[in-house]
Amino acid sequence: MSDVSMIIDGERRAAPSTFGVVNPATGAVHADAPDCSREQLDEAFAAAAKAFTDWRKDEGARRTALREAAARLAAAADRIGPVLTAEQGKPLKAAQMEPLAASMWLKYFADLEVNREVIQDDARAYAEVVRRPVGVVAAITPWNFPIVLSSWKIGPALLAGNTMVLKPSPFTPRSTLLMGEILAEVLPPGVLNVVSGGDELGKWMTSHPVPRKISFTGSVATGKHIAASAAPDLKRVTLELGGNDAAIVLDDADPAVITEKLFRGAFDNNGQVCSAIKRLYVPESLHDDVVDALAARVARVKVGDGMDPASELGPIQNRPQFERVSGIVAEALEGGAKAATGGAPIDGPGYFFQPTVLTGAAEGTRIVDEEQFGPALPVIAYRDVDEVVARANATMYGLSGSVWSADPDRAAAVAEQLDCGTAWVNTHVALGPHQPFGGFKWSGLGVENGPWGLAGFTEIQVQYRAKR
Repeated sequence: MSDVSMIIDGERRAAPSTFGVVNPATGAVHADAPDCSREQLDEAFAAAAKAFTDWRKDEGARRTALREAAARLAAAADRIGPVLTAEQGKPLKAAQMEPLAASMWLKYFADLEVNREVIQDDARAYAEVVRRPVGVVAAITPWNFPIVLSSWKIGPALLAGNTMVLKPSPFTPRSTLLMGEILAEVLPPGVLNVVSGGDELGKWMTSHPVPRKISFTGSVATGKHIAASAAPDLKRVTLELGGNDAAIVLDDADPAVITEKLFRGAFDNNGQVCSAIKRLYVPESLHDDVVDALAARVARVKVGDGMDPASELGPIQNRPQFERVSGIVAEALEGGAKAATGGAPIDGPGYFFQPTVLTGAAEGTRIVDEEQFGPALPVIAYRDVDEVVARANATMYGLSGSVWSADPDRAAAVAEQLDCGTAWVNTHVALGPHQPFGGFKWSGLGVENGPWGLAGFTEIQVQYRAKR
């Protein structure tokens, strides 16, 4: 029996069976999680539907509950952190930051104003646009940031008056289940139900007749399946999917100034960030200097068990992803690319991989064309700005990108040409609850965060009052 429980209708619930959860630092099962049955999923959706009737009525009560939920999450950072590190692999300090960031997101939405928009007020009529909740939301979250990405969905969905059934990735279920137990202490029964299980559970959720909205963060392939599953019932969907972010360094940039930010943008969370730098384009005149500076920084990184305070990066989170990254890097090296540093798995137990900087890779190879989602970065030379913008845009991904220059205005003019949802200047992965986040093309449908993300959990109703 698992020591963490699902939350259904406000109560802790075990499941008929459990599944093992692997610690990626050892490669061995370290704990169990409940494997939700189809009957229990029906109960969770029924509880959410029942709770929706009253939850939607009192905006003040919703705001109060979200503020209390934010406070509880922040207070639980030391409880959640070790659970998250054990299943996700990230260093403990980073794991403890997730509940704090999630708390900030919930607090933001608790305080976000929701205004009615008057569109007519004349002798004929008074009309306004009102945002109404969609109903029950099915939310599915990934394994890279389980807690904070849950808050991106919980905050706006619950503020808007919806209720939710939330499913974390089967690779990292325990931290989200613990979060569910904590939030159940302050949220009314049925408002937030948290279940866990494998891919089959996700398919049951997206095809279930009760939810009117699906909010998913994960891979492009799964996002396409979810869109197809939602289509027969015309469920609303928000899909935050993958990216192959290009960072473009202009010829006036100083490698010594930008190296640390480039490193963080590419390698934070071991490169397992949807909006991480996945391709680094550098002018021929700066190529060697940037490679040398970045490789020297990467070579100093301490990789190890996330519970070791000295570790800057942990393991890759799961075996399939470890094998994918290993294969993509090996294929690049076999094809003629060179490793300025790293380039191979680290011997020993667990899913550890040397942080890697590659040169000599080009379009047409997987390390450039696909999303590696791991600690490996290709550095690619270019000759002129028009050429590099075209190369950066020549992908079916369009999540984010960045441009680096001593002249921010010049960089902004280039950044505006990138086909992506967020274009940063002299930074990468700068996010906040007030800032919409979404992608072009295969990188998603809809946005999360800010009033734009809140709108995604609502339907528009026009209230029209005739005056004559």
